[in-house]
Amino acid sequence: MTDISTDPALDEWRTYDEFAAGIDTFRLPNVSLAGTAVALTLDDGSAFSLVFDSVAATWTGFDAAGTDPYDAVAVRDDVVFVNIPLESREREAITVVYSTSTRRATVVRSRIAAEALPGEPQVGQEFWAATVDGGDPTGEIPGPSRDLIGKRNVYRYSPHHLYEHVYVSSQRYAWQCLEGVQRGHGDMDLSTVWKFADGLYLFCFREFRIAVASVWLHDLGYQLMTTGIFLGLNGDGDAEHSRGGGHIYPLGSVTYPDAQPV
Repeated sequence: MTDISTDPALDEWRTYDEFAAGIDTFRLPNVSLAGTAVALTLDDGSAFSLVFDSVAATWTGFDAAGTDPYDAVAVRDDVVFVNIPLESREREAITVVYSTSTRRATVVRSRIAAEALPGEPQVGQEFWAATVDGGDPTGEIPGPSRDLIGKRNVYRYSPHHLYEHVYVSSQRYAWQCLEGVQRGHGDMDLSTVWKFADGLYLFCFREFRIAVASVWLHDLGYQLMTTGIFLGLNGDGDAEHSRGGGHIYPLGSVTYPDAQPV
């Protein structure tokens, strides 16, 4: 039996590609969007559009255009999670979540900065609420949420990946690895939570210690599954995209009696 208090692995902070290997084992299956198209109007008035074939998406937006591979998951019958791990623009990813029933959407743009700056995550993220063109949107507009503050969940991504999250405020979350190459490691990093629909939360984090950020869609309704992606620098210093996903096991939650977190 290993005494983890003296385990030398605890002194070896793992690179992004080391901990991400296999972290999509329990992810929901991919779907093809071939023959479909999505045109979005973002909340700043700009447009972003996607036209899909079986392997790639032709996209237009952010004063640019390109054709890149895509990764799509139907997280619910009417909600699709799409990530564009850009090859045409290295060190960048665009993630879209949209509902075919409410015509609501969110767009996340993740980008790796040219250099690391002290005290700042090297991978930054921008967020937009959006609507799907072609009809009137219904329901709540996606936006920042405090609903996860105080919640404590365990995430099982594979037989060898088990992580705990504690959502401590509107700006930060704490994590620790219970099983996997990062076992014994943990930190408190910047995070953003948006409510997309009932039980569906967009959760994004940006790490300080290594150059990596992630976009997840937590289904905290009946399904208790999460679907996500990573963008970061691997051990060789190259940009790398990875998929993630798995099961959510709620451990409990706390409420604050008086002073509230930011």
